Amino acid sequence: MPSSYGTFIAAVEGPARGFLCWLAFAVVAILPAAAQTPAPQAGKTVKVVVLGDSLTAGLGLPTPAAFPARLQKSLEVKGMKVEMINAGVSGDTSSGGRDRLDWSVPEGTDAVILELGANDALRGIDPRITRTALADILLRLKARRIAVLLCGMVAPPNYGADYSARFNAIYPDLASAFQVPLYPFFLEGVATDARLNQADGLHPTAAGVDVIVKNILPAVEALLSPMMPQRS
Repeated sequence: MPSSYGTFIAAVEGPARGFLCWLAFAVVAILPAAAQTPAPQAGKTVKVVVLGDSLTAGLGLPTPAAFPARLQKSLEVKGMKVEMINAGVSGDTSSGGRDRLDWSVPEGTDAVILELGANDALRGIDPRITRTALADILLRLKARRIAVLLCGMVAPPNYGADYSARFNAIYPDLASAFQVPLYPFFLEGVATDARLNQADGLHPTAAGVDVIVKNILPAVEALLSPMMPQRS
């Protein structure tokens, strides 16, 4: 088992791999951008599911300190009425998230923050399997006209440069293919700072979660703003 994301130096940068899923483009063609975001309703609470693993489940933290709860608080401070559902499962892989998608994302969900892949990378799962699972999730959410923010993950260096390059390319490739916004690295600003991680070196402390929320907040606001009732 690889030791920690704390050994990361930086996300691998480079040209995206040429993955183009024809099903993705078929769905995008069927569902034009205007149709993918439901029209806002007066007084509506926007329902958001955070579909992830232990990083969003809040492993080692009290429930109010977990990512979904802290994100909801930050959105409410900005006047955004949201119901944030924590669908994080500790130890889950991308394939596991796909398998539980239907019951984890109930009817009436407006948006999904998709954070999966960390456990795939830690276990050295073939990036093709991770890519296929995440593509299936995005395809099914698109078909349900649910907006998605895809959160990227970065592979630890344990499996070598080739593995890292193949894994890290998954997220920008899929964001482009499915035309969904990408937050490049979910642990940005936290993975390299021991002060913001628990003793295992993998999971953020409450302070670390607050850094993640602060960094990702603009991307979440951009995702949800079109769903919010217009203020008079």
